[in-house]
Amino acid sequence: MRFGVLGPLEVTTDAGRPVRIPELKVRGLLADLLVHGGAPVSSGRLIDDLWGPDRPGDPAGALRVKVSQLRRALEDAEPGGRELVESGRAGYRLRADLDADRFRERVARARAAAEPAVRAGLLTGALALWRGPALADFADEEFARGAAARLEEERLTALDDLAEARLALGEHHALVAELGDLAVRHPLRERLQANLIRALYRSGRQHEALEGYRRLRDRLREELGLDPSPELAALHQAILEQDPSLQAPARAVPRTNLPVPLTELIGRDAEVDAVRGHLARSRLVTLTGPGGVGKTRLALEAAARSAGAYPDGVFLVELAALPPDPDAIDEAVTAVAGPEPSGGALLVLDNCEHAVDAVAKTAGRLLAAGARVLATGQEPLGISGELLHVVPPLAQADAERLFAARAAAAAPGFAADADTAAVAAVCRRLDGIPLALELAAARVRALGVRELAERLDDRFAVLNSGRRGSPARQRTLRAMMDWSWEPLGEAERAVLRRLAVHAGGCTLLAAELTCAGGEVARPEIADVIARLVDRSLVTMAGGRYRLLESVAAYSLERLREAGEDGRVQELHDDYYTRLAECAEEYRAGHARLRWLARLDDETANLRAALESTVRRGDTRRALRLTAALAWFWIDRGRTGEGHRALRTALAEAAGDPRLRAAAAGDGEAARLLAAADLARRAANGTAAVTATADAAAAAEIACDPLSAGADRAGAAAAG
Repeated sequence: MRFGVLGPLEVTTDAGRPVRIPELKVRGLLADLLVHGGAPVSSGRLIDDLWGPDRPGDPAGALRVKVSQLRRALEDAEPGGRELVESGRAGYRLRADLDADRFRERVARARAAAEPAVRAGLLTGALALWRGPALADFADEEFARGAAARLEEERLTALDDLAEARLALGEHHALVAELGDLAVRHPLRERLQANLIRALYRSGRQHEALEGYRRLRDRLREELGLDPSPELAALHQAILEQDPSLQAPARAVPRTNLPVPLTELIGRDAEVDAVRGHLARSRLVTLTGPGGVGKTRLALEAAARSAGAYPDGVFLVELAALPPDPDAIDEAVTAVAGPEPSGGALLVLDNCEHAVDAVAKTAGRLLAAGARVLATGQEPLGISGELLHVVPPLAQADAERLFAARAAAAAPGFAADADTAAVAAVCRRLDGIPLALELAAARVRALGVRELAERLDDRFAVLNSGRRGSPARQRTLRAMMDWSWEPLGEAERAVLRRLAVHAGGCTLLAAELTCAGGEVARPEIADVIARLVDRSLVTMAGGRYRLLESVAAYSLERLREAGEDGRVQELHDDYYTRLAECAEEYRAGHARLRWLARLDDETANLRAALESTVRRGDTRRALRLTAALAWFWIDRGRTGEGHRALRTALAEAAGDPRLRAAAAGDGEAARLLAAADLARRAANGTAAVTATADAAAAAEIACDPLSAGADRAGAAAAG
């Protein structure tokens, strides 16, 4: 288990999963133990720190309760966590893997290193462990102030070390901007000011360097009554004399084969910083996400910005065209980075999804040799030490910026603000996937943005051309989807195409009842969906599984090709009809609110099921579903929608002589009368007369007498 004090208090499992520590006093107890660095803390000291003068009636007992709660939280998060909190005659102590200790260890290694590039890399990694001010959520607590101040001083000293290492590497231009704000916040730190003055001078800004020295000298005299240190005075004199020793060293260019990007990376600054931070903490980072989301572009940008930290080079190994053979992967790495890449190298293994097992073996060998690996793919490599970063689609605002920039390049004169609604619709319907947005932007010149938005129902026909220099898998939207589809096994393909009938995502139970059959049995569904989540083709949030719109459109095509669309759609409609009937059974009970929330979640699926039953002529199920949802529509104030659904279902039923001839059961008639009452609420004036006629017709039209009886047993199970 890992503990963090370099920022707000943080606890994670060894696998990186956040651990929730409940209640402020328990978090305070944990922070107090952590600031003592594993040394025992007496009960009296802990009581004073946690309660001060406002002690509870039994302070020792209250402390024992908090210790017990802390142990329980750690044990619940990871077996054995309870044992980390030890007690003895001297008090309590915590055995902790602390980020502050890792920070100090990396700083010590950096100071022992001879090469500036190695020092810079280690210090960059050490500083990346910081997430904000030390112990930020306990900044006002007396027990934390001393430790937080010591840690902040260590951070500033490490920043000074890093600045000097980067000056030795010739990075003075970048340092001027980075040190400027820091120097304003710490105007009396002479070492920091000296590094800024030196960076200014080397950047050709001699006047600003001298002015910086003058400000520091005056402030030292006015506030502290001191003169600048001899080292700082010597630097000032050297600047006046333009001493050749102040000249910047020739900047070492790291070995790399990274391609120079042709376009600006839009909307990914936070992601780039996050990936660089991951690389500082872990020697294997894997970027996962759906096809076209920009994993490669993000990896290349993060690697390029971090190149100075890897003196032995940064290398791209493109795997998309290679067979899934370990020898072929090894040969590709050797051809680019040599037979034994060292610990000072970073290797970017790109497009691993079609050869995951082979790439995992190669990555293991590289890690054993000390190298760092940044991998991209639609699923994890699944080896020890791997840190996953899921690359999300672009946020709506960033997606619109990207689309506008690419459309302006493809269609001179294009102005996104001329039709913001159409631009927003294109970006939303393409799920914020950068590759899809770029393909769409290329069509603006021929179609215009409004026509493009209207034609996205047939997106694979519209987005059917890209730039000639792109890899084949990125030239069309269909090619992008084919690349993700081809590695799937038969069971994964079957479940993915069947999931596409769910309009608003679905629960695991709904997936089991609608996706089983043929290639995959119901008990296997959960495992298959987990593999699809790993492959970034299915997303899971809030207990629901969803497909991106383009993935769903592609999967529906595959469903039709397999000849399964009719059967799977019928299973979908049957499940949601049963669900609605089960919910109706609980409309007046204590579970009412839970079922209302469940129906809210399934609104898109319920609407799709109603449309489907009407379209397929399944009048019995359409009537059952409409009647079962009457109370829900009334409760949610959507009586207009209910009225339209009732009229549609009755219109279909009116032409069925078997329904007219059958006798209506009491239960089913009552259900339809509830729907008719809904219609009366929605209508007024002459419309009310029509609604009453609908109600009379409803009483005459029969429904399957089994629908309210035997079927409900299945509905209860489905709920």
